[in-house]
Amino acid sequence: MRFVCPLIVVRDVKVSRAFYEEVLDQQVLHDHGENVIFEGGFAIHLMSHFQDLIGVAENDIAPRSNNAELYFEEDDLDGFLTRLKGMDSVNYVHEPIEQAWGQRAVRFYDPDMHIIEVGEPMESVVTRFLESGFSVEETARRTSMPEEFVRQCA
Repeated sequence: MRFVCPLIVVRDVKVSRAFYEEVLDQQVLHDHGENVIFEGGFAIHLMSHFQDLIGVAENDIAPRSNNAELYFEEDDLDGFLTRLKGMDSVNYVHEPIEQAWGQRAVRFYDPDMHIIEVGEPMESVVTRFLESGFSVEETARRTSMPEEFVRQCA
């Protein structure tokens, strides 16, 4: 057995596909109409079709449940945040933050109120700390990354 991908349920495949392509630069691997699979390793599925597949009513699928997220990393987080600010349709969970381990991230909702997180890769976090004058040991402690990982990023 192997895990294939997470699948999220959406009300309008065209709207959601456009969101993931335009906001998050995702490329479509397969488009089966009611089911679209992205190269990034996740899929969106039309709610009405999914309801029929699993035999539940529309109100059994809860929007904005805030119990899961799709996580993306962006090497140029500042550039992405600038681009994001120019999009009026973005509904933020929170503005950009620096998390306890030093990683900067932003969370917002997709058109169906699934949480999207975009953060900087930990390699970038480590490099930022090292360039600011932190030692390898201080950086490892601050980021919770192994010293060997920190040295590889140096």
